[in-house]
Amino acid sequence: MQGTRGIAALELLQSVGYDAMTIGNNEMFNGMDTLEHMAAASPFPFISNNLLKKDRTEIKGVVKSTILHKNGLRILVTGSSPDLDVFNDGLGISVLDYTEMTQQEIKRYAGEYDLCILLSHVSTVADEELAQAIPEIDVIISAHDHKLYPQAKIAYGTIMNSAGNFAEHIGFIELEVNGGKVELLKSATHPTGDAAKDAAILEILKTNKAKAIAALGKSLYFLQQPLWHDVIEENPLTNLIADGLRDMMECDIGLINSGIANAGLFQYVSRQKLIEVCPSPLNPTSFEILGKHLKEALTQSLDAQVCLADGRGPGFRGKFVGRLHVSGATVIHDDNRVQEVLVNGEPLDDSRWYKVASSDYLQRGSGYPMLANNRNDVYMAEEIKDVIQLYANKPEFVEQAFIMRTTTEAKALIQKT
Repeated sequence: MQGTRGIAALELLQSVGYDAMTIGNNEMFNGMDTLEHMAAASPFPFISNNLLKKDRTEIKGVVKSTILHKNGLRILVTGSSPDLDVFNDGLGISVLDYTEMTQQEIKRYAGEYDLCILLSHVSTVADEELAQAIPEIDVIISAHDHKLYPQAKIAYGTIMNSAGNFAEHIGFIELEVNGGKVELLKSATHPTGDAAKDAAILEILKTNKAKAIAALGKSLYFLQQPLWHDVIEENPLTNLIADGLRDMMECDIGLINSGIANAGLFQYVSRQKLIEVCPSPLNPTSFEILGKHLKEALTQSLDAQVCLADGRGPGFRGKFVGRLHVSGATVIHDDNRVQEVLVNGEPLDDSRWYKVASSDYLQRGSGYPMLANNRNDVYMAEEIKDVIQLYANKPEFVEQAFIMRTTTEAKALIQKT
């Protein structure tokens, strides 16, 4: 996406015959410039009936609806995008009420279509509510919450289907439209794992990979020393992220899990390396949390099995949860439990609320459920990879990243004496 400004994705979709698409959160995360570039270059319509720029002006190239002509039918296709709430402002977008906007589009095209399809990137739960609220919708194709339906289902007279994620399945529905009535004849959700590889698709991927590497592989700057990484052991790359987050968001403590990164950074930094090292589109996030919950999470982080657990969660593109790393604090432990946490030299107070700079992954309690006990969350539109890019170019932060913050009681005693 980033290496070709979305053009590779358009070529793939066009090659398999897509007629239309709606805009989801990932298209928004790549920025308004990339979204408008994709929409303007797309051979098929980019649809969203409820997405605007921050100033409430229209996004270039994006339409609210389109009418497709297939097999003698006039098919109204409209689409709704998700409200990203606290991220909207930073992403430069404004999101209108999808129910109201869908109703407006159906009213606007009344009498001009035979079949109404809604492409919804809102969620299957919201879509069932839509089916009940707007009976004029004949078919809803759902996305965003990645639900996998074995076959289409009917809710409140509306045909609904959702085919999971990662293109692991393809949803299929066959309809009959007769006399204004739409009937579901059959449906299925086919797995793609055993499908034969398509030569045309492989060629598109090969060509665009070369373009992306050429665009993203250029060196941004050279590193003064290697920033190695480890999932279980404390390491300078994850320390750098924790330090950068704490500085960027002006918090008491920086806190991040080593699973946010897949490898270390060596020799030089490029956008390609940053994407490979930190592929997750997670955002810098601050929140307040009680000292007791923070200590509980740090204790859990001493368990190698917790660090090696599957890190799967919204926005996470890594493999393992990883160990928690801190900035602005020292963690003293006995290999099994945290004995003491010093925050700016003062003992951690179990009953005090601390302001922590982290990621939206940890803020939600992913990997470390006790961290979900927080309040006053604040999000930034940047991604964690942007934190690495900024602070790995600051010599003082690179040097500081090699200062370990987690130690055993015996080592702490030696340091004091």
